[in-house]
Amino acid sequence: MPRTALLTLCLLAALPVAADARGLEARDLVALERVSSPTLSPDGRHLVFAQRSIDFDANSGTSALYVRNLVTRDLAPPKRLTPEGWSVNSPAFSPDGGTVYFLSAKNGAQQLYAIPLAGGTPRQLTGFATDVGTYHVSPDGNRVAFSASVFGDCGADFACTKQRMDARKDSKVSGVVYDQLFVRHWDTWADGTRNRLFVADLPAQGAKPASSATAVSAALDGDIPGRPFGGAEDYTWAPDGRSLVASVKVAGREEPWSTNFDLYRLDAGGGAAPVNLTADNAAWDAGPVFSADGGTLFYRAMKRPGFEADRYALMALDLASGERREIAPGWDRSPSSLQPSADGRALYVAAQDTGEYPLFRVDVATGEVTRLVGGGSVSAFEVAGETLVYSRNAIDTGDVIHVASLDGQGERAITPTAAERLPGVDFGAFEQFSFKGAKGATVHGYVVKPSNFEEGREYPVAFLIHGGPQGSFGNGWSYRWNPQTYAGQGYAVVMIDFHGSTGYGQAFTDAISGDWGGAPLEDLQKGWAAAQQKYAFLDGDNACALGASYGGYMVNWIAGNWNGPWKCLVNHNGVFDTRSMGLVTEELWFTEWENGGTVFDNPEAYERHNPARHIEKWRVPMLVVAGQNDFRVPIDQSLSTFTALQRQGIDSKLLYFPDENHWVLKPQNSVLWHDTVNAWLKQHIGP
Repeated sequence: MPRTALLTLCLLAALPVAADARGLEARDLVALERVSSPTLSPDGRHLVFAQRSIDFDANSGTSALYVRNLVTRDLAPPKRLTPEGWSVNSPAFSPDGGTVYFLSAKNGAQQLYAIPLAGGTPRQLTGFATDVGTYHVSPDGNRVAFSASVFGDCGADFACTKQRMDARKDSKVSGVVYDQLFVRHWDTWADGTRNRLFVADLPAQGAKPASSATAVSAALDGDIPGRPFGGAEDYTWAPDGRSLVASVKVAGREEPWSTNFDLYRLDAGGGAAPVNLTADNAAWDAGPVFSADGGTLFYRAMKRPGFEADRYALMALDLASGERREIAPGWDRSPSSLQPSADGRALYVAAQDTGEYPLFRVDVATGEVTRLVGGGSVSAFEVAGETLVYSRNAIDTGDVIHVASLDGQGERAITPTAAERLPGVDFGAFEQFSFKGAKGATVHGYVVKPSNFEEGREYPVAFLIHGGPQGSFGNGWSYRWNPQTYAGQGYAVVMIDFHGSTGYGQAFTDAISGDWGGAPLEDLQKGWAAAQQKYAFLDGDNACALGASYGGYMVNWIAGNWNGPWKCLVNHNGVFDTRSMGLVTEELWFTEWENGGTVFDNPEAYERHNPARHIEKWRVPMLVVAGQNDFRVPIDQSLSTFTALQRQGIDSKLLYFPDENHWVLKPQNSVLWHDTVNAWLKQHIGP
């Protein structure tokens, strides 16, 4: 079906499910078009968003920009803005709203382009020898601040960096000498480059693309944006255009075990030295944004150094006096993003809350918190003029872009749900439940019915265990661990947000540190029992437990400490030996916080809940998945698991990806992953 036809479905009522509807399959999930990056014009009257399409045969995806006039309330679908044959990302409007900027590698290296809002031919604005990673156009629209990965001694000579990288590629010598960590991070070996910030003048109409820039963060030995998951939200322009503020970790040899990101003011002209605005906080400072008048800097701040899952507090820094304060100290939630209202009196923030990810409005003066948008997980949002736009997903919808008034009222969908994009597919109904877990605490979980559910029948169960461990399997959509892919194969799904999960208050999140195999296991056991008692359609004697990362650790821990209920197990990139993990992973702050110190300072803590100590009790068949480029939970952990299984003669398989990291991202690899997991479940629990 053409994309334009699909987009018209956003304005139609959901069609009734056909009698012969089937459940969601892996190929549906992989091929599903995905929307992201909802972006409003400054007056809030136009919306631009990205839509990604998959070419399964080519094993790749491309993204295009679409535009919707929000003032007209007709049935016209969003229109494609960028031309066919272009793959683009990171849309942004010019200050006057007449131009849309974006990044594309259409002509080789990823560069900045512009296209009129009314449509036309994209114009290339930058022509550097290296990729433009992220960008922000200046408030007056005349300059652009951008990040690029460069060698420090090359500075703003981008050709120098490219020539050095090309020479390495052509060299017959492959050995690399390191003298400090990181030697590798997430899925990439260190090559000596840093993400640094630059400022360039934007070319006038008809002029050649900008080829020179001024380095503005060269004095800081840190990445902006932070690696591996930082983005444009890590820095921002001051409203007067004279400076920028960026979140950066300058840690030297302590980088792998430090979480001390500070906010630095950077001279946009590159002349003045950087100024640390948060030197008094040795923990993580992130997400700087200015009030419209430039007098206040809002940001998020953790309080405990070394803890990546600490609560983010909402902070306001008065730039004239230097005074700072926490805005809502009594609100026990951890915002992930924020945007000030036009008058600076409120902050719009997204934060996890009891199994969902709503959007809130926080009064800056009083700290009063108002929930604006719930019913799932808000993955992105923006406010402009009188308009609020957000992308929200749920277990049964996929991401859907909505617009509403600033108070969240008058919501209307702009893009279709997953069900509307897949009219022949039925989705499993879901429900949240709660029970008394470890330490007498109230613990929550979700149950998803199989898509072919019939009252009175029992169904085999996929028991999904989330990673993190400070994470959540709540009311949201995933393109990797999606409960609907199991419901679509005829399984019921149970998910428990055990002690350590996020969105239930910081004390609940803190509870897992030092107790990986204690209270979380008790919660899983009690949650499993509570679900069976509440939902008669669960066949508790015919179930498989599955998890990745910490979830994979828990699968290994279950194998030695709670193997009774399970007919099979699935362990994706899970921790096998906590002592080994403490020295082979890359972000050492994680294992050192979780175990109260280093391996040599506190060895007992690493052994307390170590799955490797209990392998003699393993007996349940296990499928192990491993990615060669996973440097977070490196492949030795998965190979050790598989070896322990094979050496004991336990029914087991290893699915190995030589080209994937901690996740499985390539479309055809994703389908193979799902097919292999589903075949394993079918072999052991049917249906």
